[in-house]
Amino acid sequence: MRLNRADKANAMNAAMWQEIRQAFDWVDTTAAVRVAVLQAEGKLFCSGIDLAMMMQMPAQIADDCEGRQREKLRRVILDLQDSLTSLERCRKPVLAAIHGACIGGGVDLVVCADMRYASSDASFAIKEIDIGMVADVGTLQRLPKLVGQGITRELAYTGRKLGAAEAQSIGLVNRVFDSREALYAGVHEIAAQIAAKSPLSIRGSKEMLNYARDHSVADGLNHVATWNAAMLQSDDLMAAMMAGMSKQQPQFKD
Repeated sequence: MRLNRADKANAMNAAMWQEIRQAFDWVDTTAAVRVAVLQAEGKLFCSGIDLAMMMQMPAQIADDCEGRQREKLRRVILDLQDSLTSLERCRKPVLAAIHGACIGGGVDLVVCADMRYASSDASFAIKEIDIGMVADVGTLQRLPKLVGQGITRELAYTGRKLGAAEAQSIGLVNRVFDSREALYAGVHEIAAQIAAKSPLSIRGSKEMLNYARDHSVADGLNHVATWNAAMLQSDDLMAAMMAGMSKQQPQFKD
């Protein structure tokens, strides 16, 4: 997948918000797709929400009743949140390959991915504070679970730029590559390794990791016991065991 508004710094306009959800719903429901890589065209990854879209918001939510107007705005925000949550909701792993600047809504987007990788020129910034608003589509909820409260609060309160090396040191990105070309090659190699594994087990692993993040250890253990009681006796398990015995690469159904 590629963000492809390079002439607009990949600013997220209304169409892009909807297409992100459509794309990852397609990944989720298309059996032959086992993993997704999210990239971007142009000089930077994403400059955040399109300001023109924000300027059009008052007309979109206009109503004679202030209560109804504010309810409309709440529903708009919830819809934008859901567009990005489609990456988490997608049963397949999503790998974000980030180059250049990733700002505002771009950070909201990539923290929904399973893993993030960066080129050495990548940078991140929670810029909402600089336009007088609270980031409201996922960064403040997801980033603390990736890097902790302290650094998240510093970034959210100051809006400062976080470079690729620091992003790796705090655990926001898994690995930094020297160039954009090396980034894409490396991430696609990781994606290929994932795609070669049991699709059912990969989907289950993502389900368990997401569930465990938001629940107690006891709840997570109970959930995985239920999952494996239902899914463990699969063709994938037998294929993997037979391949291991014969020293061959297992072949799995989609």
